[in-house]
Amino acid sequence: MWWQRWPYWADRAAMAWAVTYTGFALACALTGTPLLHLGGAPGASALDWGFTAVGALAVLACGAVVRYGPRPAVRGLLRVVCALAGIAAFGLLMDVITLVFGQGVDSAVAAAHHALAAVGALLLAATAQSGRRPAAEAAVRAPSAASRPVQLAACAGTAAFLPYAGMKLVWVSGGTFAGVSGDEMLAVSRRNGASGIWLTLESWGLDGTVLLAALGVFLLWGLVRPWGQVFPRWTPWLRGRRVPRWLPLAPAFVGAATLAPYGVFGIGYTALCTAGVVTMRRGDFHASGDALLVAWIGMAAFAVYGAALTAAARSYWLRTRPHRVVPSHRPVTEG
Repeated sequence: MWWQRWPYWADRAAMAWAVTYTGFALACALTGTPLLHLGGAPGASALDWGFTAVGALAVLACGAVVRYGPRPAVRGLLRVVCALAGIAAFGLLMDVITLVFGQGVDSAVAAAHHALAAVGALLLAATAQSGRRPAAEAAVRAPSAASRPVQLAACAGTAAFLPYAGMKLVWVSGGTFAGVSGDEMLAVSRRNGASGIWLTLESWGLDGTVLLAALGVFLLWGLVRPWGQVFPRWTPWLRGRRVPRWLPLAPAFVGAATLAPYGVFGIGYTALCTAGVVTMRRGDFHASGDALLVAWIGMAAFAVYGAALTAAARSYWLRTRPHRVVPSHRPVTEG
């Protein structure tokens, strides 16, 4: 399969991406189209020149790989640009969620930038590893579970969503939490332009974010248990086959890169609000204390789950790497 030969084409694909990304960012910078949106508000268009510089640096690094190969210094530069591209892709998960539920993104250009940067981060990471081609034959590892600490982290990530899910289910069932009733929360969703899919789910007593949290927990345990490496018996037509590594790792890396920093910085801001250093805005709540309570529940869930997902993804990556098998050369005896 073509994707199994990625060490041989990753550098050229990364070079093509770098040229495309640089041109895209430069065009936005010249036309004054902001690539950064924060909370629905467009950022400064001058920041586009920074993204253009990242693209130019990527062109330089990828060109060096194509010309000289992935030498140690070039590999280090690739990792730096990969990290910058990953930062530029922040917000991709939120874009995907809004599109899944039929809502429009804040900016089509910003969403395209997130997707393009995420593709670049993957290609740059692959290019940085492409020079390490095993000389020996590679063998697939047997399915295995993650270590006990990683599984405990998965338990913590699962438990962190329980208060969040309980809060959301109280609202969709018509109850009151943090001084806000379910009817008030439904009115807020309509006022904020919630899609028909979202409102239909709420009318059925389901919350979209709770469903996504359930999928996230399913992904988390698939990363730490053996059934995440081989399709289990309850999957028709696929049972017994190996799960492609990219299938769980792609959403895991996107989710971890989004939720972990979002939750950590959110906890920091919420802690400052609790200490009285800054003031928590009421938003759609009747009092700042109510908004603070909801913020603690949400940010704690995102931070703990994001950290658990990071640990689980790393464990899955290491446990599913093909290991090298050095063939034994035994002397041939005649007889």
